[in-house]
Amino acid sequence: MGMVRKLVALMTAGAVTLLTTGYAVAEQGRSEPWEMTFQDAFSPVAREQHLFNDMLTWIIGAISLLVLALLVYVIVRFNKRANPTPSKTTHNTLVEVIWTVVPIMILIVIMIPSLKLLYYTDRIETPDMTIKAIGYQWYWGYQYVDEDDLSFEALLVEEGDLKPGQLRLLTTDNAIVLPIDTNIRVLVTAEDVIHSWAMPSLGVKIDAVPGRLNETWIRIEKEGMYYGQCSELCGTGHGFMPIMLKAVSKDDYAKWLVKAKEEFASEGAPAIKFAQVTSPSIK
Repeated sequence: MGMVRKLVALMTAGAVTLLTTGYAVAEQGRSEPWEMTFQDAFSPVAREQHLFNDMLTWIIGAISLLVLALLVYVIVRFNKRANPTPSKTTHNTLVEVIWTVVPIMILIVIMIPSLKLLYYTDRIETPDMTIKAIGYQWYWGYQYVDEDDLSFEALLVEEGDLKPGQLRLLTTDNAIVLPIDTNIRVLVTAEDVIHSWAMPSLGVKIDAVPGRLNETWIRIEKEGMYYGQCSELCGTGHGFMPIMLKAVSKDDYAKWLVKAKEEFASEGAPAIKFAQVTSPSIK
């Protein structure tokens, strides 16, 4: 009994530790050191994903506690000292029906909101605007489909070139600028290998596949800077193709569009050196 009590106490302490740590509010649009939970949600999709995760956590927690209670009961009730003459029963119809039907019912309870969320994140029928993200080895290119195909590339800013306040391995020379409170369709593809366009605080993680156009959508609820990264092992530069997105008001977005069309039209297609994107100097 002493060993059982110690085991239960240890597991309880571990569960309490997990439940009470790592819940500090993260800075907007980015992860924090030692953060154990999701980044804060700033889009309807991300918020629904968090709610679904919370539901699963309660279900998993209840199952874990039930299994723990059964395990402790079996250890205490049916050990050799407490039960010197064990039963030789091999079948119990009621128990077998219960442990078959109950898991099926649990899976159905999980399946329904899971499918609803899957379709909710898939696409939006009436987008207000469309952007296209294109994965390259190893950087991202962007097109504003509704703005005469305004396009530019976003390359990692190396550590030696960072300005105060800029984040290592997350800052790019050009940021995607998007308006808040706008239904934005995001088309994602790649030119070479499979990449993955991921923005955790906006609830987006979608593969960029050469020759295929995948689609999702976002609606940003708050102004600020948001960060993401390629989440597919795409080669030696995989860890060096971040995503930096600046969410602004609709008025500021309209002003940025005017400047961006002049800036990127005058610059033309950037001349990107192959060595620059294949052999990052950041350590």
